[in-house]
Amino acid sequence: MGYPTKVQCIQRKETSQYYINFPAPIAQAMDFAKGETVEWTIHDKGHLIVSRREVPPGPVPVKKTAR
Repeated sequence: MGYPTKVQCIQRKETSQYYINFPAPIAQAMDFAKGETVEWTIHDKGHLIVSRREVPPGPVPVKKTAR
């Protein structure tokens, strides 16, 4: 399911700054925290990739088994 979001632009004297807000369901599903740093990568003109350098642990510990 997609969440359409508008790109916002703040224009200052010599620069412009763009903002993209995450809809709450996306932020909650990803378990984002206030002040968390993410990194944007341009995949192509139609896709941006947002990545975390530090991923929080899952809600349930997963036990790894040796084969």
